[in-house]
Amino acid sequence: MKKTASEITFDETRRQQFRQQLLDWYAAEQRDLPWRSSGLPYQIWVSEAMLQQTQVATVIPYFYRFLAAFPTIASLAEAEPQQVLKLWEGLGYYSRARNLQKAAQQMVEKFGGEIPADYEAFRQLPGVGPYIAAAVQSIAFDRPFAVVDGNVKRVLARLLGIDAPVNDPKSLIIFQQFADELLEKSRPGDYNQAMMELGALICRPKQPLCGNCPVRENCFAVAKNMQPELPKRLVREATPVQHWLIAIVEKKDVVLLVRRPENGLLGGLWEFPTVENVSGTMDEKTVIQSIRDVCGVSVSGVKSLEPVRHAFTHFKIICHVFRCEYVSGDIAVANSRDFVWVKWSQISDYPLPKTHHKILDQLGDRQTRLLI
Repeated sequence: MKKTASEITFDETRRQQFRQQLLDWYAAEQRDLPWRSSGLPYQIWVSEAMLQQTQVATVIPYFYRFLAAFPTIASLAEAEPQQVLKLWEGLGYYSRARNLQKAAQQMVEKFGGEIPADYEAFRQLPGVGPYIAAAVQSIAFDRPFAVVDGNVKRVLARLLGIDAPVNDPKSLIIFQQFADELLEKSRPGDYNQAMMELGALICRPKQPLCGNCPVRENCFAVAKNMQPELPKRLVREATPVQHWLIAIVEKKDVVLLVRRPENGLLGGLWEFPTVENVSGTMDEKTVIQSIRDVCGVSVSGVKSLEPVRHAFTHFKIICHVFRCEYVSGDIAVANSRDFVWVKWSQISDYPLPKTHHKILDQLGDRQTRLLI
């Protein structure tokens, strides 16, 4: 049976002890992160958007580059969308970048180029869900909103013995209830960051460092020796695998790129002509016909490269990559998408999916590409 607040003995005295132990530990052990040292609402917002589904170590260099290019909300609002995507290239979940810019534009229009210090107003902006709203409002403005992310869920599950599966969307209301009850309302920003820091550094998914935990004396999992069993997770079905056909269409020293639709997977990025979710044999005849269907041109000299593998959140892909030479035909890309012939030396100017960086790594430098 899933725990509810009334079933767990964690009275106000223990809660206050827990809060103080947590905040004392955080004051001494917190990591020196760039968005913490600045305390600027804009930088906190950008960091929280980047940190969704992404490790801190990965985010830091992206954060510095992004802020160097767009030091203010107004500069982000006015930027070319392709520049925003280029600076996000490699972080994945590109809707985060598009929504950041859309939200920045609305802030310029409605809030004088500032983040509104109001939860509900901020929550209405593109890409601002309950987590980002609570994080930014608490950290930047000391508003009493508790955050619930993967780290916080894990800490709460072990601390309180919650057996609701952390990966079940239905469980969010349970974890939010406990997070709200434990929140230190006089220091919500520090408290929220301390909870996330505890999950990241101490209460790790595997091999938690319970001996170093500042709140171990109040922890259900430690008392019951149940750290390996908590948190509970739903067993997911096997991740489906899709096969994609990717064609590198070359014409002398230029190569064809097509821009993906703004909405959807990898929205707004540029790619080699691609056919998703292909079934059956991918021989030369299939490749030639697929390219004709996708972009209306005839090709010859089809050569296969090593397949490229990549994992998205809900499925994996195997990219079957082919090089070929343009022969004839006017380009007519499906869905009226943009296309461009690009010199190999200029291809890095365009925001590309991670799969394409793997392909480019396989091809080597520009001189090698032209000789293959």
